[in-house]
Amino acid sequence: MKAQYIRGASLDVLLDPDAAAWRSVKSATLPLSGTPSALQPTAAVRTEFPEGSIGAIKQVSVAIAHNGGELAFRLEWSDASAESGAGGQDDVGFPDAAAILLPVRPGAPLMTMGAPGQPVNAWYWRADENGTGRQVTAQGLGTTETIDRESVKCRGIHRQSEWAVVIARHLRVKGNQQVAQIDVGTGTAFSIAIWEGGHRERAGIKSFALGALEGWHPLTLNRSS
Repeated sequence: MKAQYIRGASLDVLLDPDAAAWRSVKSATLPLSGTPSALQPTAAVRTEFPEGSIGAIKQVSVAIAHNGGELAFRLEWSDASAESGAGGQDDVGFPDAAAILLPVRPGAPLMTMGAPGQPVNAWYWRADENGTGRQVTAQGLGTTETIDRESVKCRGIHRQSEWAVVIARHLRVKGNQQVAQIDVGTGTAFSIAIWEGGHRERAGIKSFALGALEGWHPLTLNRSS
């Protein structure tokens, strides 16, 4: 896919799912697959979620734009109810959530969320933390770590049985080598993960967009439309 350059668009504009600027950005519908039960970390989770039962959300519409300094992903998917997980994980359930996944270095495996020395970076939004995103890194199953709650900006709207969510970050950030650093004019790759809280999806129990580039979808950023 291509991230469309929108000259002069502020971060506030990019973060608005209803902004007029998004109307000119081409979107694509990506099918989603459930993470295989065999990759779940414990026998209890594998029993709770047998093979084929993970992945309540089946597709997502994605549009991607940048302003030369910040990159934004607008996601839209069907979900009959908005789950905030307000009652706690042991009561009502878990929050709806979404993340943009990016390889920090070429060759980082998507299915296992990276490997030692090959981290995957996630820009993570949760329905109960709207506006405050998490920057996450992982180097394999069970190694996910939130490294800051400032770099990633998010905004989500749920209406008429649909989520519209924008997740954004500066192309480059300082002070950490375990996150994706992106430059205009060069290529990278991405995937998308979505958690349906009403189905008790959390952690590695999610839907994700599996692409043809070793699981990733290619992404280009040009300074032209």
